Amino acid sequence: MNIFDQIDTKNIPQHIAIIMDGNGRWANKQGHDRLFGHNNGVESVRETIKAGNKINLKYLTLYAFSTENWNRPKSEVDGLMELLVRTIANEIEELHENNVKINTIGNIKGLPISCEKELNQACIKTKNNSGLNLILALNYSSRWELTDVVKKIAYKVESGSIKVPQINEELIISELNTSDIPDPELLIRTSGEHRISNFLLWQIAYSELYFTDILWPEFKEKDLYEAIINYQSRERRFGKVLNK
Repeated sequence: MNIFDQIDTKNIPQHIAIIMDGNGRWANKQGHDRLFGHNNGVESVRETIKAGNKINLKYLTLYAFSTENWNRPKSEVDGLMELLVRTIANEIEELHENNVKINTIGNIKGLPISCEKELNQACIKTKNNSGLNLILALNYSSRWELTDVVKKIAYKVESGSIKVPQINEELIISELNTSDIPDPELLIRTSGEHRISNFLLWQIAYSELYFTDILWPEFKEKDLYEAIINYQSRERRFGKVLNK
């Protein structure tokens, strides 16, 4: 039995989020600079999207660039921005043909104009697609997002449009970048690190976490399926005791 046949197609997570880690270490092992790893990581993105489409995954969020990544060497950041623009331009037609809808979370206006332009065009071009929702987390971090939510709610209180007792979970959720996206049931991190790295901290309150030693450029279709099979073996209780 191949790995695809081991998946329970009736128990596919609706939303999978991935921290794509290990590009730099993979490149170093090959004797190249970090940008070589980022470039090769694009193929893993392609494979993951195709695998998601194959199992009718509804939402896939990829942590592509965090607010902390600006602290990397300028040459690497510039290379990442160029790679982002080039990748979107090269992939958008195929993604559109495969009914993929592109969205973003994060401070997109804080990206270079060329990146913001390509992203906006991709979102507009694919907005009516009904297949996989591909969410790119760019210039994103949970602390930035939650700080922004606090500011928005504070302004509403200050203006008198709401009162403090009206602040509840539903209001906070409505102000998140992911307000119209279901929380991920499964969070995957590659490269062997066991950290969340400031990613979707509110949204993953009840997510299943899956860590793999595989470096991102080596992450392939079968690796996504292995993560899903592992997820399907778990009992999701959401703080409750289930009757046996």
